[in-house]
Amino acid sequence: MTPVLQAKGLTKRYGRVVAINGSDLELYPGEILAVIGDNGAGKSSLIKALSGALVPDEGEIYLDGRQVHFRTPMDARAAGIETVYQTLAVAPGLDIADNLFLGREQRKPGPLGSVFRMLDRGRMRSEAKRHMSELGVATLQNIGQPVESLSGGQRQAVAVARSAAFGSKVVILDEPTAALGVKEGNRVLQLIRDVRDRGLPVILISHNMPHVFEVADRIHIQRLGRRATVITPKSHSMSEAVAIMTGAAEPPPEPV
Repeated sequence: MTPVLQAKGLTKRYGRVVAINGSDLELYPGEILAVIGDNGAGKSSLIKALSGALVPDEGEIYLDGRQVHFRTPMDARAAGIETVYQTLAVAPGLDIADNLFLGREQRKPGPLGSVFRMLDRGRMRSEAKRHMSELGVATLQNIGQPVESLSGGQRQAVAVARSAAFGSKVVILDEPTAALGVKEGNRVLQLIRDVRDRGLPVILISHNMPHVFEVADRIHIQRLGRRATVITPKSHSMSEAVAIMTGAAEPPPEPV
């Protein structure tokens, strides 16, 4: 099976500091791939390279088997890769619909849009409502309410819905449950499953081992700037994964 997204031998140096050291990654259709690793293992740099926020010094990235060169996050977005960073990048003062279409605002047809640059707010709100309901986010009654009035879990839902609405190939989620309580964290985990079930493979970066083992199909363990191994929740326990991640245990010789 051809990976939807693949990295081969990615390397990134900052002077003498090596952030990524010949790292590989494969994301297959219809899966949730978790990426775990200790602080400084190179997780963030690897994800930034895949999402266009960082240009690697060496290595190759393939999308649907074809080599791609991302120079900016906009390049990755144009190719169908959407990323939700830990900071969410939502605009608190804008409403849900405006946030969903942030940077992709739809203008009214005809001269009103092309000459007077008027936004088609009605269409954006109806499409935003459809996207949110498709992902089962029923707690948001008013699509016109400001994002700053939402809970942490609801804000995360808006960010995930935006990525699912516009990501045509891959959705990357960076610590989506980090600042959430148990109930909201579980809701976001279900959102991640919903995105996967809609046909979009997901890369999930997380420190939360119970969440990783609950939703991931495969687990990529990053250590010292490169991939140590790939395991599954069925093949290894949480404690075994942590032992490999910290270097207390030897990784299996080959990714599974």
